[in-house]
Amino acid sequence: MTPVDYHGQTTLITGASAGIGAEFARQLATRGSDVVLVARRLDRLEQLADELATAYGINATPIAMDLAAPGVVAALDAALTERGLTVTSLINNAGFATNTTFHQENPQRLEAEIAVNVTSLVALSRLFIERLRAHGRGVLVNVASMAAYQATPTMAVYGATKAFVLSFTEALWYESRGTGLRVVALSPGATETEFFDVAGAQADGGTGRMRPEEVVTIALKALDRRTPPPSVITGTRNRLMAHAGRLAGRRRMTMTIGSMMDRAGAGR
Repeated sequence: MTPVDYHGQTTLITGASAGIGAEFARQLATRGSDVVLVARRLDRLEQLADELATAYGINATPIAMDLAAPGVVAALDAALTERGLTVTSLINNAGFATNTTFHQENPQRLEAEIAVNVTSLVALSRLFIERLRAHGRGVLVNVASMAAYQATPTMAVYGATKAFVLSFTEALWYESRGTGLRVVALSPGATETEFFDVAGAQADGGTGRMRPEEVVTIALKALDRRTPPPSVITGTRNRLMAHAGRLAGRRRMTMTIGSMMDRAGAGR
């Protein structure tokens, strides 16, 4: 398996200011890709852009955008046009979780969660997919989650958004066969990122956390294959859990995950 050479590519990465998004930027930069870094915090993006440009000699462009804002995708497209940037690969990584029982959730916060996790991801995928296919050797990675594989009590909306991302991306994988575009849904388990600053430490359900470097390495190795799979779960334990869930049935798996979240104190 020969690692893909990303020289001559420009990869747009959302949620790029930290965690998995920032790690995608670093590992793709080491393979020669220029990067467009999108997130809300311009200072963090500028710091990362300077780091990557200095270390790897690539072009790194920071663009501050709030993906929950109305009209954000059109604004991002205009910003790219203004800068003369042609995106050839896309990593839809931005996302966040709310973590309490559904009847206690803030409705406005739920709307923002769906906007970032689903609405903007679909809009960005639609905006770029024909361009990525025309380029013929790029990638489209949509970051789902282990929460996509079963209901997640106390994180009901988050789990549902990630189930959407998984199903949506696997359909795009099929539709994109023969175009040269490699499409993958990436499903990490708990990962040591700022995700838990928002969702709360208990949102990991008491499971161990992987490092962002491990997650991104697994994703890129999958994309290096001659025929990448439609979806990738990171970590042996996580893959076993997903398989066990299919065997156990939805009722039992929902009870199991709910008990895990209760024991971890999630939603309190």
